[in-house]
Amino acid sequence: MGAQQRIYRRRIKTVQSTKKITKAMELIASSRIVKAQQRVEAALPYTRELARAISAAATHTAGGHPLTDIKQRQRERASVLIITADRGLAGGYSSTAIKEGEQLTSLLHDNGMAVAPFLVGRKAVAYYRFRGREAAGSWTGFSDQPTYHHAKEIAAALLESFLMRTEDGGSDEIHIVYTHFESMVTQVPTVRRILPLEIVETTAAEAAAAGQGPFPLYEFEPSGEAVLDSLLPKYVENLVFTALLLSAASEHASRRRAMKAATDNAEELIKTLSRQANQARQAEITQEISEIVGGADALSASA
Repeated sequence: MGAQQRIYRRRIKTVQSTKKITKAMELIASSRIVKAQQRVEAALPYTRELARAISAAATHTAGGHPLTDIKQRQRERASVLIITADRGLAGGYSSTAIKEGEQLTSLLHDNGMAVAPFLVGRKAVAYYRFRGREAAGSWTGFSDQPTYHHAKEIAAALLESFLMRTEDGGSDEIHIVYTHFESMVTQVPTVRRILPLEIVETTAAEAAAAGQGPFPLYEFEPSGEAVLDSLLPKYVENLVFTALLLSAASEHASRRRAMKAATDNAEELIKTLSRQANQARQAEITQEISEIVGGADALSASA
């Protein structure tokens, strides 16, 4: 075998090894997407009923609650939670979320607000560390399989910042930047303000047109304000948990798509290298035949 053929065979073996790895990662991501979807669907009923209970409690309060009243906030400082991945090989999943967070940060700066970033995932942490930026908080190691304990820890830090006075370093708003999982093909980077909570009053006709059922009847003891004090922190925890679950499903979907593209590219490269190796082999055979014929002609001429 000629030197050129050995080079091609060695490259083909290398690409085949890479293809096995990307195929395995594609299958792993495919299996984890299903579990992530099931966790998101299991959390939705609790999220809907909790939102309805908070709406009912806010309706029966006189206003001025620190978690719902927008007017009493100074709007000088905002906390931004950016959710990315701990690992790479997921296409543009993390970079898209970081880019969305940068756009939100620029918008808040244009409105005269300082921004305190809270980061989830090693990709976001590395991005801020490389640029020498300070982060108010960071969490890593669970982006693909988050638990409610992680969400509770993050929500506690966000609420502590929100309830602190602005002059002491507290925040007037809390925003979440995450990737919303819509389908196996579509994942959309999303920005959502979670605090202060905006309560929108609707009529019965508007609720019916939106497909909502009858408004639940609640009796609050001791008061609606006390109920909000208990419910709203749980609501923030649930929103953070839902965002983590949706981001995890999006991460798996992006990694599956990226690994499938890598596997397909490896197959095409193997075909190309195999064709080039065959051409090199044919060229060597042709050269050997030419040398044999030339030698025979030389012997015949000398005889």
